[in-house]
Amino acid sequence: MKALLVEKVYVVNVLGYISYNFVIGAYSYWGPKAGYSIYNMANADMIFGGITVGCGLVGSIGGGLLLDYMTSSISNAFKLLATSTFFGAVFCFTAFCFKTEILFLVFFAIGELLVFATQAPVNFVCLHCVKPSLRPLSMAMSTVAIHVFGDVPSSPLVGVLQDHINNWRKTALSLTAILFVAAAIWFIGIFLHGADKFYEESEDNVSGVEKTNEAPLLEGEKTNTA
Repeated sequence: MKALLVEKVYVVNVLGYISYNFVIGAYSYWGPKAGYSIYNMANADMIFGGITVGCGLVGSIGGGLLLDYMTSSISNAFKLLATSTFFGAVFCFTAFCFKTEILFLVFFAIGELLVFATQAPVNFVCLHCVKPSLRPLSMAMSTVAIHVFGDVPSSPLVGVLQDHINNWRKTALSLTAILFVAAAIWFIGIFLHGADKFYEESEDNVSGVEKTNEAPLLEGEKTNTA
């Protein structure tokens, strides 16, 4: 655990991921309600679900392909994270400013497409910034953190905010603004210059090789007696 917490690249990556997931979690829970209240949207559940599934699939695959095209590295992963999240936030924020449903849907879909392009690079950083022996713990702690501090508290907190201001447009805009925070955190990661540890030989493999190179004592004794 301590080895992860002292790894600056890992901490920055997960902090950005928590902020990102805070918004995505609240979108999935409150999005249809906000869409119905702001735009009198019929079948809001189906529309938001369709946008999320479609953009999630295309955006996730596209983000991975784009990272490969950029030459996969921790620095490039952070560049993709910061850029796609920033412009995704711009489109989603602008979408909630429109008064017509069609413009909202177009801009929100583009924003979701960009936002979901983060899936490949964020996991790339989690796996490449730590030693091979820490990869399982790295992914596990990342998953726990984004839920415990991200999408789990976001839905009730957004509900409290809506109860306070009683305006779904302002609530949605306030929530979407947190994506800019995520983009800013990931932007910091560009300048950390973390070493890629993905191809380092694991300690278990090294110790295993050393053991196989050692001749068994019994075999040595048999050779001497012969």
